[in-house]
Amino acid sequence: MNPFLPLMLLIFLFGAVILVSLIRSVRIVPGKVALVVERLGKYSRTLDAGFHVLVPFIERVKYKHGLKEMAVDVPAQDCFTQDNVKVRVDGVLYMKVVDARRASYGITNYQYATIQLAQTTMRSVIGRLELDKTFEERDAINAEVVKAVDEAADAWGVKVSRYEIQNINVPSGILEAMEVQMRAEREKRAAIARSLGEKESKINYSQAEMEEAVNRSEGVKEKMINEAEGKAQEILSLARATAEGIKLVARSVANQGGEDALALRVAEGYIEELSKLAKKQTRVVVPMDVTDMSAMMTKAERMVKE
Repeated sequence: MNPFLPLMLLIFLFGAVILVSLIRSVRIVPGKVALVVERLGKYSRTLDAGFHVLVPFIERVKYKHGLKEMAVDVPAQDCFTQDNVKVRVDGVLYMKVVDARRASYGITNYQYATIQLAQTTMRSVIGRLELDKTFEERDAINAEVVKAVDEAADAWGVKVSRYEIQNINVPSGILEAMEVQMRAEREKRAAIARSLGEKESKINYSQAEMEEAVNRSEGVKEKMINEAEGKAQEILSLARATAEGIKLVARSVANQGGEDALALRVAEGYIEELSKLAKKQTRVVVPMDVTDMSAMMTKAERMVKE
């Protein structure tokens, strides 16, 4: 047996260890990944994407973190609303590591801690709302959860971008009562809509009647005005004609024999008017004897002269 064989084996093992250590000291970090390096058990530096060489036997990679945004399921939990209704809520939390050092040394397990904090915050927010509000204000609930969790996770080097509620499960009895309430609300809105429609219809009908009455009265008014203006024009024309006739009569009377002609014309008119009053079964009382024509002519001539 070769006496140098054990020594050669020892040298070979030592060389193999050195080779493996040298190989492990070379690190190629991919994108969106961060490696936390410790030197002799103490934090040394954080390796970003690229080629890096560690000091063998002195430095080592202790933690590895992905820097991409991740979606973490928040398990379903029972919550009680302000009106003491139990609901079961679950959701999804979106977060990413922004500081690998704090994520490594700030907390033991940042994912578990973030999920627990999101659950406790959700219970607190749901407890301040009534059952109907939990369905109507999902965006407000999500925003409040994100704000509370992000403030706490900042110390862990984690950024919480958003939280989304997936399901809000309500007991079957409460769900049936809500359906009855919603049906009643829909019927109420339908009745209100019908009444408003009838109200608008009546208002429109009354306004149409009012406008029709106003238009009719305006037409009657215009008609009466036109008739009055026509009568006024007629009276004015008659008055003008009468005035012209009187002027002509006055000129004729001024001529020779004019007074006799006028007296004759007055007598003829007087007789004509008396003939209109002489109707059957009618008694007429006249101030003179119509059979005495000479007396009538004399009286008419005296009236003209006066």
